[in-house]
Amino acid sequence: MLALVRVLRKGNGMTTEVYGEVLKKARNAAGLSQTALGDLLSCSESLVGLIERGKRRPSKKFTLAAEAVLGLNGELFGLLPNTTVMSTPKWFSEWPKVEEKAHTIRTWQPLVVPGLLQTARYVRAILSVAPWATEQWVEAAVETRLRRQSVFERENPPMYWALIDECVLLRPVGGKEVMREQLRHLLKMAERPNVSFQIVPLEVGATAGVLGGFALAQGDGMPDHVSIDAAAQGAVSAREETVRRVNVIYDAIHTWAHPIHVSQQLVREVAARYEDQ
Repeated sequence: MLALVRVLRKGNGMTTEVYGEVLKKARNAAGLSQTALGDLLSCSESLVGLIERGKRRPSKKFTLAAEAVLGLNGELFGLLPNTTVMSTPKWFSEWPKVEEKAHTIRTWQPLVVPGLLQTARYVRAILSVAPWATEQWVEAAVETRLRRQSVFERENPPMYWALIDECVLLRPVGGKEVMREQLRHLLKMAERPNVSFQIVPLEVGATAGVLGGFALAQGDGMPDHVSIDAAAQGAVSAREETVRRVNVIYDAIHTWAHPIHVSQQLVREVAARYEDQ
């Protein structure tokens, strides 16, 4: 697929015709008719046809949904006008594809809100402090992070269970307005039946997860995977022993977490404090 994108770009540039060719090829590879794809994207068959023929300019919303349904990783998004796709680190490149196929994702985050639950301003505040950050790099990275969140818009979105350390709520990433917006977004996402979070209280002290964050993914027709965070270079692995050990760590952390209703009330209280500051 990426080879096709490069060839078409070389000949025609980033045009709607190129986008349409890539969309059609991906749809055919998935064994979907225009009608079937339209049903999955909640749009008409005619709209899919017009976009494939280059007669209608695709929207960002359409593109994000299409990439989620077709299992793409930026091939369409990078063809939209005035957008760029950040080249993800080689070690991480497999993980978005794992997320797309997963029916269950569990994560532990001791330092920041989990990526799939972050707001654009929160992401921007985190990435802007990187020593190598440029405005262009940051904006591309924000787009890439938000594009991954389209997994929640799938017809059958994954079950998503997040364990979050209480210190994440207290670190004022981006300032009080950004944090207030982020915590409200966290509560809004938790209204979905497939999304939940639990807060691990500071008073617990050291837990099995103090050394870093991670995410675990399970899906039909694929081995269980784990993504492990690290300062310089993390890792994505399907090695059975590695996945088993991280599962044990997750379960150990989970025993210390507040129940869901207590966790949500704690987030409401912290969000209110940011409101009063």
